[in-house]
Amino acid sequence: MQAGPAGADAAGPAGVGRVIYFDFDSFTVKPEYQGLVDQHARFLQGNRGRSVAVEGHTDERGSREYNLALGQKRAEAVRRALTLVGATDAQIEAVSFGEEKPAVSGSSEDAYSQNRRVEIRYR
Repeated sequence: MQAGPAGADAAGPAGVGRVIYFDFDSFTVKPEYQGLVDQHARFLQGNRGRSVAVEGHTDERGSREYNLALGQKRAEAVRRALTLVGATDAQIEAVSFGEEKPAVSGSSEDAYSQNRRVEIRYR
């Protein structure tokens, strides 16, 4: 097995999801995502040289400014959850894209629910 970015761990823990979904107008990490957060936090704790960007996203409802702020609150909520389990602040950058990078297009509740998310991206 190779070490560093070309190794098996380059993208973080194997077989662990990288997306956390949120309820409408909420930035609370739901209990069903705590296991996912825990696994990423333990990976980061064991690999102090690794870092992640946690990217907050929203659906298209609300103003651009509101959605950027909500996306940031979602990213910060995941960042806090990761640090509570053992990752360090220095390993995590919380950023917001608001409604600018939807996962899916459309104006249905299904599309909205898939766009209300935080994505964990390893660097």
